[in-house]
Amino acid sequence: MKPSAPYLPAAAPALSETDQEALTDLYVRGTPENTLRAYERDLLYVTAWKAARFDLALRWPEAEATALAFVLDHARDLNDAPPEDRARQVAEALIAQGLRKSLACPAPSTLDRRIASWLAFHRMKNLASPFDAPQVKQARSKARRAAARPPAPKSQHPITRDVLEQLLATCRGSRRDCRDRAILMLGWASGGRRRSEITGLMFDDVSLKEFDQKSLVWISLLETKTTTKGETPRLVLKSRAAQALVHWIEVGQIKTGPLFRPVSKADRVLKRRLSPDAIYQIVKHRLRLAGLPEDFASPHGLRSGFLTQAALDGAPIQAAMRLSLHRSMAQAQKYYDDVDIAENPAADLLG
Repeated sequence: MKPSAPYLPAAAPALSETDQEALTDLYVRGTPENTLRAYERDLLYVTAWKAARFDLALRWPEAEATALAFVLDHARDLNDAPPEDRARQVAEALIAQGLRKSLACPAPSTLDRRIASWLAFHRMKNLASPFDAPQVKQARSKARRAAARPPAPKSQHPITRDVLEQLLATCRGSRRDCRDRAILMLGWASGGRRRSEITGLMFDDVSLKEFDQKSLVWISLLETKTTTKGETPRLVLKSRAAQALVHWIEVGQIKTGPLFRPVSKADRVLKRRLSPDAIYQIVKHRLRLAGLPEDFASPHGLRSGFLTQAALDGAPIQAAMRLSLHRSMAQAQKYYDDVDIAENPAADLLG
């Protein structure tokens, strides 16, 4: 009697080209638009870095030595490196391509983001990550500690109510003024919306059913940084903010499509949506018109200003978070702490 052959499990079937395309499409549809843009920018940077560093294209999976070199090249200030230093030469090439700003050591968060994007593509391809190797993980940890720095505020100053009023006073009678007034008031009064959330709004996301009787406008965000599709609660605009938005809809003759759009120099409303960068330009423009420095605040100042004003007015933090949609109490508490410590009687002990 012949011994039976050992059992060998059948190899897992490989994905067909059609299945692979379907999987890629699923990743694209299931990933926020902002994240996709970040992946694209970071992959462009990483591809250019490897081409300049090794004169090679990316590999899938990438080699551990390449991952380690990437960490080391971005873990020191290259201003002090000699001209023949390879990392410096690569950095200068990236600067020439407009992909890197300076020879200074990038912030740890920037390095982490680029690596995270690189890892995301490995996961999409079901490949092992070179950054999971012990030596690479240790190098990342040491680099993070060596380059640690205090977190920079996203906005130099919060746009509190008094600052907002100064910006609104610069919005007079043109269509562009009406649009900017609506953007500033919606961005602030709805809880401090992010740029992408403002520009992502469509006409169909706005409900005007209760405007005539109650001066209320309801807004439905598709998703935010802290919420997913279908889970974002509706937000409300009242009185002045609601009136500003309705006025823009009427003046801009917005009946479908993007809610906020570019306005030409001839004061004609275009059909395409505003880009997130346009919100930055609008805030900077209005600061300048109000007689404030252009770097006084950024669009994030609408968000920080809303929470700071809520703290100044004594609004419960839970009520403010219902609109700001902060998921972390600790993060929202920072704005309240800044106000509380200024009002703390113990700060006046010296007189």
